Amino acid sequence: MKKLINFLEEKVAPIAGKISGQRHMMAVRKGLVATMPLIIVGSFFTIFNNFPIDSIKALIDPYMDILDIPFRFTVGVMALYATYGIAATLAESYKLDTLSSGMMAVLAFLITTIKPIRVLEDVDGVITAGRYLNIGSLSASSLFGAIVTALISVEIYRFMKERNFTIKLPAGVPPEVLNSFIALIPTLVVILLFWTIRHILGFDLNAFLSSLLMPLKNILAGNSLAGGLLTVFLICFFWLLGIHGPAIMAPVIRPFWDISIAENMDAFTAGVAATELPNIFTEQFIQWFVWIGGAGTTLALVVLFMFSKSNYYKSLGKLSFLPGLFNINEPIIFGAPIVMNPILGIPFVIAPLVTTILAYAVTITDIIPRMMMKLPFTMISPIAAWMSTEWNVFAGILVIINFFIAMIIYYPFFKLAEKQQVQKEEEELAAEAAREASK
Repeated sequence: MKKLINFLEEKVAPIAGKISGQRHMMAVRKGLVATMPLIIVGSFFTIFNNFPIDSIKALIDPYMDILDIPFRFTVGVMALYATYGIAATLAESYKLDTLSSGMMAVLAFLITTIKPIRVLEDVDGVITAGRYLNIGSLSASSLFGAIVTALISVEIYRFMKERNFTIKLPAGVPPEVLNSFIALIPTLVVILLFWTIRHILGFDLNAFLSSLLMPLKNILAGNSLAGGLLTVFLICFFWLLGIHGPAIMAPVIRPFWDISIAENMDAFTAGVAATELPNIFTEQFIQWFVWIGGAGTTLALVVLFMFSKSNYYKSLGKLSFLPGLFNINEPIIFGAPIVMNPILGIPFVIAPLVTTILAYAVTITDIIPRMMMKLPFTMISPIAAWMSTEWNVFAGILVIINFFIAMIIYYPFFKLAEKQQVQKEEEELAAEAAREASK
């Protein structure tokens, strides 16, 4: 283990440092981290809205519309907040006006992502005539569009300002007024560019990504270990890019997942033994045996963070534990961050691949049954695995085993990231002390 940590520190860390220090990568990471307070608070409402105990769920069902509002305007539109954060951070690195840059990027993102819905006539008690925006398009499923539009918008602003393609005002004009006029022409260019791409040419970035994945349908479906591993890899890979992996994969794989679990449930109802059900790679198989704490098996990393020497990691771990226990891991993915992080990104991919192989092996050898039940994703994994496999105790034990395997895989990479974070915190404390001493 020590040799691996030394290797990572000597070979991986310098490369990772260059990548993580790149201006646009830093902007993406900082912009996503800025959404963390919203994600953490919104995550708790996700738990309430998907409570796994029927008696409690029945009590809160009459209030679901109200309880859903905080989630919809935090996690539900996080791509909108991320767009502003990424653009403002990149603009700050270029010494541009962050307010104008952030607003310009949000404008570009909205134009690219949303087509207003026009309702011509009132529907009594339901909706009135007018134009409406679908906020579902502003969720994490559109993060890739958020990143692209934010970066391009700021680069357009920078390019035009550096070449003086802006409106000039006389000296003495207040800075806020000056910045507004400087941004006029770049704003027009941004509108025309993204409006043309999305609404004149009809190019949809998220749809384009989905179409690229369509040929994978036959590979990802069925009982193929290679297909299961590919699914797990792609979901984790997209998350590393800041893209909501399940949302991107859903148009391709979810219909097959739904068919698979339905076939298993029908067969089980017809009297087929749980170990002889037709499908292994249902969504539930990956959810309970692999996504322990969320994609990337991140609950293991959360627990490591809780005992970290870094004050930031320790605080983040404590804040992320309860959401992680209920398989909600946006706080750790965007708070660590794991997105665009070469060090934590490696075990984020490797750990679930290893646990997938182990879970497949014990399933194919009939040590544990196949999934015959569909439960809310917010169930605690060992309990859900136990219930979903005809109350098989070893299924719950397998989840715990996979958790510790993931922790072992994460550990050396966590120690390397921790060392860098502790050093950063010490430097910040020293700088603060120096500022205080100079007063």
